[in-house]
Amino acid sequence: MHVTLASWKSEIFEAVLGFLPDWVQMTALGLVVVAVLATWAYKLKHKLAYRRAVRAGQPVHAAAQYGQGRGADYLGVYAPPSRQDDATT
Repeated sequence: MHVTLASWKSEIFEAVLGFLPDWVQMTALGLVVVAVLATWAYKLKHKLAYRRAVRAGQPVHAAAQYGQGRGADYLGVYAPPSRQDDATT
């Protein structure tokens, strides 16, 4: 019984690369590595910016909680201040 350790995606990726010349294979693998590193750097940059904002006490964009609706339904810090004299009319 033959058990493949690689996923079907990696099998297809290897099969496609097998038909290409060596210089194209190296270029494709290099681009994949660059894409992975760029994604990692992007996530790390945003995580660090979030931590800095939290430490500095700056407001951090938070997603709306369940039941809050969307868009103008959740104004957060941009909501106009409530006035007490509106209830008396």
